[in-house]
Amino acid sequence: MTTSDALAVDVGGTFTDFVAWNGRQLVAGKVPSTPQDQSEGVIAGAGQLGVGADRFLHGTTVATNALLERRGAATALVTTAGFSDVIEIGRQDRPSLYDSFEDRPEPLVPSSLRFGAGSPELPDRLNEIEAVAISLLYGYENPEKERALADSLRKLQPDLALSLSSEVAPEFREFERSSTTILNAYLMPETGSYLRRLAARAAESGLSSAVEVMRSSGGLIPIAEAAAIPASILLSGPAAGVVAAGAMGEVLGRSRLVSFDMGGTSTDVCRIENGRPEVLYERPVAGYPCRMPSVAIHTVGAGGGSVAWVDDGGSLRVGPRSAGAVPGPACYGTGGGEPAVTDANAALGRIDPSGMLAGSLPVQGELAVAALAAVGGRLGLDAAQVALGIVTVVEEVMAGAIRAVSIEQGADPRDGVLVAFGGAGGLHATSLARRLDMAGVVIPPFSGVFSALGLLLSPPRADAARSILLENGAGLDFEVEQVMATAEERLARGGSTSRNTGGFADVRYRGQAHETTVPYAPGDGWDNLLQRFHALHRERNGFARVEDPVEVVTVRAEAVGAPMLRWSDLPDIVPHGESERPSRQLTTTEGSVSAQVVDRRGLTPGEEIVGPAVIEETEATTYLGPGERAVVHESGALEVEW
Repeated sequence: MTTSDALAVDVGGTFTDFVAWNGRQLVAGKVPSTPQDQSEGVIAGAGQLGVGADRFLHGTTVATNALLERRGAATALVTTAGFSDVIEIGRQDRPSLYDSFEDRPEPLVPSSLRFGAGSPELPDRLNEIEAVAISLLYGYENPEKERALADSLRKLQPDLALSLSSEVAPEFREFERSSTTILNAYLMPETGSYLRRLAARAAESGLSSAVEVMRSSGGLIPIAEAAAIPASILLSGPAAGVVAAGAMGEVLGRSRLVSFDMGGTSTDVCRIENGRPEVLYERPVAGYPCRMPSVAIHTVGAGGGSVAWVDDGGSLRVGPRSAGAVPGPACYGTGGGEPAVTDANAALGRIDPSGMLAGSLPVQGELAVAALAAVGGRLGLDAAQVALGIVTVVEEVMAGAIRAVSIEQGADPRDGVLVAFGGAGGLHATSLARRLDMAGVVIPPFSGVFSALGLLLSPPRADAARSILLENGAGLDFEVEQVMATAEERLARGGSTSRNTGGFADVRYRGQAHETTVPYAPGDGWDNLLQRFHALHRERNGFARVEDPVEVVTVRAEAVGAPMLRWSDLPDIVPHGESERPSRQLTTTEGSVSAQVVDRRGLTPGEEIVGPAVIEETEATTYLGPGERAVVHESGALEVEW
């Protein structure tokens, strides 16, 4: 086993991706995920790759899966007496305005486990409880009462998982703060157990046990912090891909991008402006408000493993259910009998129907055709027609996701390029970009493991926030300086030094129910803040009320350290072997066409490929339709236009 400077591992729903960096070169790999215990696939894959590591960087879906599958801890809520039902009352908004049958998800804490502070019943119920969320009114202003409650509970049950709102989400609005604190408590036992197990197995196998975990906001945190604040890693894996896409855009000189990460289970998209994705400070996760910084990713249940089915009206549907790693798409030959998007691509010839996925998984095209034909029997279509229908349906779902992060937010997608990655991203990218009239497509190098590469490109990061209420500039600089210092202190506790600390203010017109987050550095002044706020409000909402009084309700900060790797550190792309492979027949909407097949490893900078073509690499495949042209950039990226 060779020792590398760092090993980055990103766990997806279908595959687990690896990238190792030894200071001179990258080594990549991909193995099927092990959903029963993600750490098994992580350690097994590292063993197959044959590398140890001084640093171990990790993107994981363990917290997300625990929430989606409702496998969290038995959790209690302790709050101010009389306010225990706030999490049930919520806000007046509904999940779907015109659908009376769609309800909010059931609260994670049942009414029987909600207690007022000082309730004599709680100590007697501790044997039923694994975690406690403590969220008192005004806990963000007065954390001492929450800490005192936590101390008293620890004395009664030392191993109890405790989550305090003053530590997790010290911001106003009791419903959202309580929801986030409950989410965190609910996830602590499951996530902490996984991370401890992973660290122990890593140490036994020669990897570093000092694991650094990707947080939703686009930076790395120590494993202990991830275990203590699991709500901060709910978008762990997708965030790393967004970081890598931003870095790729800077190399190519592209200022407006949409990252498009299509894996086996889902597709994640995010708009990136000038190298920086938008960061949201509140978003629903599985229907529960979560006040944690996260990159503004929009996720849809459309991936290579998304299963095709026929609804009661006789229409072909795709997803959101996925075949995942087990049993997998039919063409894997691992027990799956329902056709998935991967089966459609294999039947159409975009994926080699007799090739290998990830270098080790044989594709069995005849199984894909059989599964497609079974669905076709219900629709009066043959296997090829079903396959083309699946591609059309899933691409419309993904196009909707891209519209959600561009058109619906006032951004014109025609000004941007689509950066496509993930094992399946390159198979659908050009069709989506053309559908939305985008400027082009970029398929980055290492596209099949791009989120794992993004972990190496991600910096250590700490975030901090504090709710205040200011109606003018008096005291604003002091408040921002304080929260910036807090973020820097948190980063230092994790062993990193801030290279860049940014301040922000949540601003609203007086009486508004929502805020706009505006960049602000001490010394910028109230007038500059107002100008930025009015401009952002107009951009996002279509209007600005420049004469109305304005309030700052929360100040925020992010402290960012130095990443393990910068794109400029990567070696030049060196072609290996011949790029030309035997051509094969593809099925398209226009009939059967002969397409050239190219081995990406043999391509040289400046080389051009004209579609119809299939560009293959070990971890991913790219499809070019007729007339589409890909040019190899000196970075190794494929820049596609038409």
